[in-house]
Amino acid sequence: MSYKIDLKEGILTFTIDREEKRNAVNDEVMDGLKKVIKHIKENKDVRFLVITGAGEKAFCSGGDLSEFHSLKTAEEAFGMLSKMGNILYELATLHVPTIALINGTAVGGGCEIATACDFRLVARHAKCGFIQGTLAITTGWGGGTYLFERGLRHDRALKMLIDAKPYDAQTLYDIGWAMRVFDGPKEEALEAFIEDMKKVHPSVHHAYKEIELRKWRERNVYGRVMEEIRLCAKLWESEEHEKAVERFLSKSSSQK
Repeated sequence: MSYKIDLKEGILTFTIDREEKRNAVNDEVMDGLKKVIKHIKENKDVRFLVITGAGEKAFCSGGDLSEFHSLKTAEEAFGMLSKMGNILYELATLHVPTIALINGTAVGGGCEIATACDFRLVARHAKCGFIQGTLAITTGWGGGTYLFERGLRHDRALKMLIDAKPYDAQTLYDIGWAMRVFDGPKEEALEAFIEDMKKVHPSVHHAYKEIELRKWRERNVYGRVMEEIRLCAKLWESEEHEKAVERFLSKSSSQK
């Protein structure tokens, strides 16, 4: 199984459990996320959704290119990208607070998953960034749209996207992407973060989230996410992307 689900005292923790793949997303992880989103929508026993990764090295390294590299055309890429894009939109629009508990590196699609969450708690040793540009593509799961909606100053958000490199935890905090930087066990950091929120009735959380989601509907966030995905799919079939992925996979193979 590529993931673990733990529900305890209203906190549902989804852990991507592919440490040997730096917790990269495959179809099984996508299906696991769909499963927890469906559960939260149909039940009232979840107060918080927490996304994290197994181990200490990686939160998530994005899509598993060793699996998705077989997708060549824009149409084929759109199928995969829109599947995850729709899952992330469903996650981002849940009525419970969502927390990215970033235990290690979050790059590419991993950074998009974290950005789709309401809050980002980042381990001091972790680095995060939208490195898609190094593969000659853009964000393809809606992460660019969410970044511009998360209240970062425009110039900081745009630079984070076009720098296409991981930022250290302190920089992520300074620009407003990370809400907290933590030392020590991630479980303790999470407990400290939600201590006050747990004292407030869930209906209040739902009401505040609805205020934000109403704004998103007015701004057609879903439509913008789909446009972002189409743009990425178009770049996906380019020769530049093909060559960049081959170089990436060759480098990864030589480091094993």
